[in-house]
Amino acid sequence: MTDQPISLNPNGPPETRLAPEEPEASNALSHALAAPPASRRDLVSDVVAQWPRNLEAWATLGDLARDDVEAYACYRVGYHRGLDRLRQSGWRGSGWVRWSEPTNRGFLRAVDGLRRSAGAIGETDEEQRCAEFLMQLDPEWTRRSI
Repeated sequence: MTDQPISLNPNGPPETRLAPEEPEASNALSHALAAPPASRRDLVSDVVAQWPRNLEAWATLGDLARDDVEAYACYRVGYHRGLDRLRQSGWRGSGWVRWSEPTNRGFLRAVDGLRRSAGAIGETDEEQRCAEFLMQLDPEWTRRSI
């Protein structure tokens, strides 16, 4: 036990909002997604290569992956890049990162994609950790298909 007081915020845990993605990167990603399906993956890969910190691009590349292992790798990079950006935004390992904030969605998509792809390759402990993490980040999270 400790003698230290516990500070309770009447609004709950602190909430972190990621900064918006660079407009030029968002435009490039939109153009890549408007391309014919056969070339989308390669064009999104080009966006990731030019803006490797773009969480939406990593999540989208995971969505367009050729197989579960490639998806897992893309989502994992998006997850780790997202943790870096969260820390740069003041997140200290706890607190909300809500889906309702559009700038958080790339990160949350990467975590959810990592959850799904981990399950697909039989890494059930990682799948469970990601599911729990999503609920800790956003208590209103539902396993939505995004």
